[in-house]
Amino acid sequence: MDTAATGTATGTATGTATGLTFRDATEADVDALVALIESAYRGDSSRTGWTTEADILEGQRTDPEGVLAVIKSPDSRLLTVERDGRIVACCQLEHRGDHAYFGMFAVSPEQQGGGLGKVIITEAERTARETWDAQEMHMTVISVRNDLIAWYERRGYRRTGRMTPFPYGDERFGIPQRDDLQFELLVKELA
Repeated sequence: MDTAATGTATGTATGTATGLTFRDATEADVDALVALIESAYRGDSSRTGWTTEADILEGQRTDPEGVLAVIKSPDSRLLTVERDGRIVACCQLEHRGDHAYFGMFAVSPEQQGGGLGKVIITEAERTARETWDAQEMHMTVISVRNDLIAWYERRGYRRTGRMTPFPYGDERFGIPQRDDLQFELLVKELA
């Protein structure tokens, strides 16, 4: 599972080309991961990066219980990315039969715009193929996030037009600032 450029998905070897370490999250990482995810998407701190949702959603993006549930799930992995011993990014991978689900993707706002996201999504795809023989990667993105959807399209993901409603009224997912939010399924073939 080692790769020279990105370290390992389950070990602690540091990649030589990027200076990154990929590993599975542990319970000890929960608070740091919640803080990372919140900083990348909500509040004023998220505005320093380009992934902010602060104009469309207020409140929380996740909570310790949600992160811990992903860590403990037998069908999920929460890849944690470190640089110089500090958590700078994460993403969830969930095994769902012939495909994997990609979610909870966050890159520290200070680290955005330098290609780190591309490295992480490439490692996530490789991990899903090698760990579960996943043929596709699926994800859902808020449909009004055109800049983010375009970024995923440049990585080979395609829009499906399949929408699911945003969970209005459930503040665990945030407080919507508009009434037209929904999730669109994006898919990429991994084979």
